[in-house]
Amino acid sequence: MGQPIGITRWDLSARELRALACRTPDGAVVRRLLAIALVMEGRSRTEAAEWNGMTRQTLRDWVHRYNAEGVAGLVSGVSPGRPPLLSDARKAELRELVIDGPDPVRHEVVRWRCRDLCAEVAERWSVRVGKQTMGRWLRRLKMTRLQPRPYHPKKAPDAEETFKKTSPAW
Repeated sequence: MGQPIGITRWDLSARELRALACRTPDGAVVRRLLAIALVMEGRSRTEAAEWNGMTRQTLRDWVHRYNAEGVAGLVSGVSPGRPPLLSDARKAELRELVIDGPDPVRHEVVRWRCRDLCAEVAERWSVRVGKQTMGRWLRRLKMTRLQPRPYHPKKAPDAEETFKKTSPAW
C-alpha cells in the first residue's frame, strides 16, 4: 500500500464534517465529506473509499483538494463547455442578414431557407453547420423559420382583382 493520506486541514473535526454532510444537498459532496471524516478518524483509505463508492486514488485526490481549498474544494467544478461558433457580433450580423433578406441576383433565392443561411454563414465566416443548428440559432435570435410567401416582383394587382371579379368561385 502507498503512503497514508495526510490531512493537513483541521479547522473542522470528523463530527463537524458529518454534521455538514447532513445539511449538504449535493450527494457527491456528502460522500466526499463522509470519506474524509472516516480518514480523520483513522480508518484505512481503502475502507473509507469503499464505504463511499470511490477508489483509493479518487479519495486521495479529494483529500488533496480538501487540504488545499477546504470544504469548497469538494464541490465538482463545471466545465466551461465548447466555445460558441458565432460571436455575439456575428449573431447580430446574422440577424440583420435575415431581416434584410437575400439579394435575388447574388443568392439566387427570393427568401432565406435554413439551407441557404447555412451556405451563407459558411461562405462569410467559414463555419459549417446543419439546418437544425441554423433553426436553433434563429429561435435564439427570437426569429422564426416560417416566413411569408414572397410576392412576385412583376405581380399585377389589377389582374388579380379582375380574376376575383370574373371567377365563378367568387
